[in-house]
Amino acid sequence: MSEMLDDLYQDVVMEHKRAPRHFGTLDHATHSARGRNPQCGDEVQVQLRLEGGTLRDIRFNGQGCAICIASASLMTEAVLGHDEADVRALQEHFRAVLTGQEEPEAAPLGKLVSLAGVRRYPSRIKCALLGWHALMHALQEGASAPVVSTEDAQ
Repeated sequence: MSEMLDDLYQDVVMEHKRAPRHFGTLDHATHSARGRNPQCGDEVQVQLRLEGGTLRDIRFNGQGCAICIASASLMTEAVLGHDEADVRALQEHFRAVLTGQEEPEAAPLGKLVSLAGVRRYPSRIKCALLGWHALMHALQEGASAPVVSTEDAQ
């Protein structure tokens, strides 16, 4: 990855860590799930309102490292207003980029591409995927989703 992309990565991560988007709780959430990474202590709750298959609102809260919080913040921006199928497809692309199965340039990630550098740090991939892991469980389980662990991730 070029030095310019490394700088972009660091700038975006720090900006979203300092001022995370859609951080807080969501009144009248239709779906919710908590994610936990026992290896590092990151813990995130994702709440959303799904109407007619479209993600109309989303919030996350919790605590975690800069990568965890920045990724969850970028995730909320990327998925808001999209239908469930698009959200699932975006998650698959993001996971594939972070795990090296897809090149960042080939994936339709938008601003999420700024997190592609995480793939060079295998121990941090779970940090970047924690919010997404919770989001996928919230979509699958609805309002009664259990706490999910990164150790359960595939």
